Amino acid sequence: MSRELGGRGEAWAVRRLEQLGYRIVERNYRCPLGEIDCVAVHRGTVVFLEVKARATAAYGDPLEAVDRRKRRKLTRLAQYYVAEKNLHGAPLRFDVVAVRVDGGEPRVDVIENAFDAAE
Repeated sequence: MSRELGGRGEAWAVRRLEQLGYRIVERNYRCPLGEIDCVAVHRGTVVFLEVKARATAAYGDPLEAVDRRKRRKLTRLAQYYVAEKNLHGAPLRFDVVAVRVDGGEPRVDVIENAFDAAE
């Protein structure tokens, strides 16, 4: 995925998330362990979001890119974030945003509770 597509994909994702009532708290949060695409609050829950964009189906579905290794990394990043922001005890979840730009307008799908931290 090109940086340009990634940036546009994240912008489309944020726009859709805001339409769905998510309040964006952080974008591209960086720490020594890596980066979280987006952190938001949705219906009282802190949500860690992974955004995956694809221009074509040639590289597979965007959701397939959030494999076991990526889920483990996101879980560690979320634990770091919770400790840094002192959010212990807050309800948390992991959502994935799939952005597909195969031709015309982008299609943005938000998958709530896409995986559990215990996976």
